[in-house]
Amino acid sequence: MTSPIRHTDDEARQLAQSLISDARFGALATRDPATSAPMVSRIGVVPGPDGLPLSLVSDLSQHSRALKSDPVCALMLGEPGETGDPLTWPRLSLQGTARFIRHGTPDHATLAAHYLTHQPKAKLYIGFADFSLLRFDISAAFLNGGFGKAFELTPQDLLP
Repeated sequence: MTSPIRHTDDEARQLAQSLISDARFGALATRDPATSAPMVSRIGVVPGPDGLPLSLVSDLSQHSRALKSDPVCALMLGEPGETGDPLTWPRLSLQGTARFIRHGTPDHATLAAHYLTHQPKAKLYIGFADFSLLRFDISAAFLNGGFGKAFELTPQDLLP
């Protein structure tokens, strides 16, 4: 049987990069620290200065507690449009580890200012002590560019 995974080309790279740059939220998959059962949470996402996803999370959330216990996670970006079959719309699944950027750390102020350029309403709570920025160290990426358009990408393929 022929593999359904296509050769990664510039068009696939550009689509994956645009899914990240256009994202304002995503589905974050983590493991519950008490049961190891999978959990999925919707989180706010913006493209970071490096072009990779950047998020803002509260220590009060279940997904933050899960990531502190085990930083391995997956993040899905891309939403279907208002019409048509949802499976024909592109989406990007990222695997990696989450890294918390706390208040007072060297990169926090710069990343917080960047986050606010994309999510200005977060100004209401970005300074709260329980909020941290979240960087994703990507290890693998899987692009479904629409029906029959599957690609495996490297972390380098995601960089602009």
